[in-house]
Amino acid sequence: MNKSRIEFDIEMDENQVPESINWKAGADGEGEARAIMLSIWDSKDQNTLRIDLWNKEMTKEEMKQFFHQTILTLTDSFEKATDDKRIADGVRMFCEDLKGQLNI
Repeated sequence: MNKSRIEFDIEMDENQVPESINWKAGADGEGEARAIMLSIWDSKDQNTLRIDLWNKEMTKEEMKQFFHQTILTLTDSFEKATDDKRIADGVRMFCEDLKGQLNI
């Protein structure tokens, strides 16, 4: 059985606000990030566990773009997992409108 590990190192200030976020995945993937949105499905409790972090350097403009792109990639995952193109296309239409509202 193959295994893979994903690691996040978060450095925080005295108020527990992230100052830096670094990640590593496998042998070749690593870097700095300004934000993380991590969702984990707990099938026992039928509930989503979430970790949302962003560092002090993350701008509002970057957050708007990150938020928009995250919804789009979640939509792609939803469509792939459920084969529900109708709902996915509806979310994509919403994202097109949201993009204009966010001025991105």
